[in-house]
Amino acid sequence: MKIKVELVKSPIGAIPKHRKTVAALGLKKLHATNEYEDCPAVRGMIKQVSHLLKVTELD
Repeated sequence: MKIKVELVKSPIGAIPKHRKTVAALGLKKLHATNEYEDCPAVRGMIKQVSHLLKVTELD
């Protein structure tokens, strides 16, 4: 299963750890999207910055 992640809120005001997590997800600009395999590592990263992201599960 794949997950589509979109950055919908700016990480400018976020704490540095959250900014690094967003960068590690490969999201540089607002409304940038990436697709990932559903695994615990990616889920943990998404959970940490869920207030900045929109997550969609793909088939």
